[in-house]
Amino acid sequence: MLSQQAPETEFNPNQTPEPQPQPSPSSGRNLTPSPPKNPLQKSSRPSRKPKRPGRKLLAFDRRLGARFVAGTDEAGRGSLAGPLLVAGVLLDYESLRDHRVRPLALLNDSKQLTPAGREQLFRAVLGCCAKVSVRAVSAREIDANGLHRSNLAAMRAILWELSPPAEICLVDGFRLGPTAPEHRAVVDGDEKSAAIAAASVVAKVVRDRTMRRLAALYPHYGFSSHVGYITPGHSAVVRERGPSEIHRRSFEARCYAEQRAEARG
Repeated sequence: MLSQQAPETEFNPNQTPEPQPQPSPSSGRNLTPSPPKNPLQKSSRPSRKPKRPGRKLLAFDRRLGARFVAGTDEAGRGSLAGPLLVAGVLLDYESLRDHRVRPLALLNDSKQLTPAGREQLFRAVLGCCAKVSVRAVSAREIDANGLHRSNLAAMRAILWELSPPAEICLVDGFRLGPTAPEHRAVVDGDEKSAAIAAASVVAKVVRDRTMRRLAALYPHYGFSSHVGYITPGHSAVVRERGPSEIHRRSFEARCYAEQRAEARG
């Protein structure tokens, strides 16, 4: 039993402290101080199990009643520089069971994951999926055909690569038109469908890796940190040096207008 702490009293510096009574060996109390807790030691209190968002996403696809489900998504729509990366993933739900499906338990929309989590799930998706397809749409193609049209064209091409054997094709929010395979547009699909979420992870990881490699060719723009998106530092370099070959010139960015104004002035 732990002894109660004595109440605090005011300390008088001129007063000689009274000797404290020593405990008797036969008092039965164990006054040996307990060792400090090891911060690395696991607590005896049961830990809360981590959330498994992938289970909900996988259940959404399974309820469709098809064996082969394809999903497609893109990364880099809002980027000022670099390619648009479109990915498609085909999942075989007949073989995706037990140990083959466990790595997808933490699957989620790529925007909800940390960079390390995306890399881990990228490897898991490649190990679990029946087929994967990736297309990079260059900045030059985006400038020539428009971002949205380029994105839809890449998604159509990817779904044709997965169909057959895909029985159901899922797209994150977009209708791809009559020239695409039969498909379903799922609003916020990367938060609902495992196939779409897996495609979003593949697209994001491949695009980030691509931009970090391009940073070696264009070292002044800082692509390794912002991967082509608009940041104050990125805008400052564009104003100073102008856009590079991989910048999307058709975008109406303030840094473009300011750079042109400074060049004229």
